[in-house]
Amino acid sequence: MKLAFLWRNLGNSVVYYPQLAKVTGGVTAAVFFCQLVQWQAQLNNTDEWVRMSFDEIERETGLSRVEQQYARSQLLKRSLIQERACDNSNVVEFWPNIDAFETILEAFCDEDYKNHYQVSNGKNDRASLEVETVKTDKFFPVQRQPISVKVNPNYQFSGPWNSQEQFEQFQRALLEYFKEKGYDNPGGCVFKIIDGMTKGLVSPFWDEFISVIPLGSSQKVKREWEIEPGIPYPVFEEERIQYYVHKGEPLEVAVAKARSDLRDPVLGKNLWEGFLRKCDRIADEAIKAKKLGVTTPYLPPSFTNKPEITKESVMNKLAAVAPDFSLESSSTASLPDSRLELTEVEDKSPASTCDIPSLAALQSAYKTPMGRTLVERQIAEHPEWGYGIVDGEVVDLMPF
Repeated sequence: MKLAFLWRNLGNSVVYYPQLAKVTGGVTAAVFFCQLVQWQAQLNNTDEWVRMSFDEIERETGLSRVEQQYARSQLLKRSLIQERACDNSNVVEFWPNIDAFETILEAFCDEDYKNHYQVSNGKNDRASLEVETVKTDKFFPVQRQPISVKVNPNYQFSGPWNSQEQFEQFQRALLEYFKEKGYDNPGGCVFKIIDGMTKGLVSPFWDEFISVIPLGSSQKVKREWEIEPGIPYPVFEEERIQYYVHKGEPLEVAVAKARSDLRDPVLGKNLWEGFLRKCDRIADEAIKAKKLGVTTPYLPPSFTNKPEITKESVMNKLAAVAPDFSLESSSTASLPDSRLELTEVEDKSPASTCDIPSLAALQSAYKTPMGRTLVERQIAEHPEWGYGIVDGEVVDLMPF
């Protein structure tokens, strides 16, 4: 088919205005409205209604029935057209409302102008900011402000101290305090305290220093379960130690865990309330026992008075048992000799062996479920005993 013949068969082209589509409610509504205005202009009286069938509209605009229905609904919703039905259901009369169209178009143009003005102003502002930040020379850029703060060469801490000597005494007192408390970096802690004071922070350490009282003493809080700040009641502490001992902890670990628990304010309070309830129950039982004629009611071992264990008391007891014993660690020179002596003793003496249990004892223990597992493990670990398990019984594998 030749191109000229193709264009002739396609008919006249229809062009719509993109801005008009925003006013009418879409492209289909814009095409439909423009076609109605064109048909009305062809009439002798421009105030007459335009009578068209759906097929004629589709032939002129290319809009299907569904697209025509959508376009009519958009135009009716904006009061841009009026329509009325005829006797024939396929024919409808339309009247485009030009006055309403002009009103909506003017409002849309005003709003579009305002938005365009705001956008242009925003672009100008951003452009001005960008112009301000543009470097004038790429080889010699603008120098940034240094981040570090300049300090005077003869800078000195300023604080409530009256003289440099008093300031140095305060530093030494703080250093000794943090050393005694076991801080990893006592010098850094001293600097933080003094630096905070120079910035206006109130330090209780300075109040304690000028009052000539031990540092940190005024900051301690005496809890209900403590005789003094940081020192709990001995019975309460011993009760917590026995708790960890019964759980299988070594004594030194039990002491450390018990004291750590009692230093915790929340946990210590809860434990103290539970301890008071336990003491109340023990007291009630002791009163009942006395009423029944018991002279000395039972009290837990932790309630008995025990002398305080100190380094001196331990040294005296050990000295009474072994005069040559000392808690001091052995010197590095004596360590190799002691290790050599231990090696010689091990070479001379045969390997230590545990006492071999009798066959009857193993057979008796093997009859219980718990003993069966224990006997099987012991026989597997000690093949030198000569025992074995055959057909579910413990037998002697080497009877002769």
